[in-house]
Amino acid sequence: MMRLTISAVAVAALIVLAISLPRSRSPSLALSSAAMPALQELHTMAGVNTLPTQEIEDQSLVYPTAAKR
Repeated sequence: MMRLTISAVAVAALIVLAISLPRSRSPSLALSSAAMPALQELHTMAGVNTLPTQEIEDQSLVYPTAAKR
């Protein structure tokens, strides 16, 4: 009975210790998100503004014709 009580107290102490410890974030994750350039800067670096305008035919309202027999 005494071993069971000691084990239960030890497990409870470990749970409280695990909950109370501060969690640290990965430094590589923090650095990678901070080093990401803005979308506008990426477009400028890639030269997206110099590309020709592409004309696309809108076919969003094209319905199939009735099947011929």
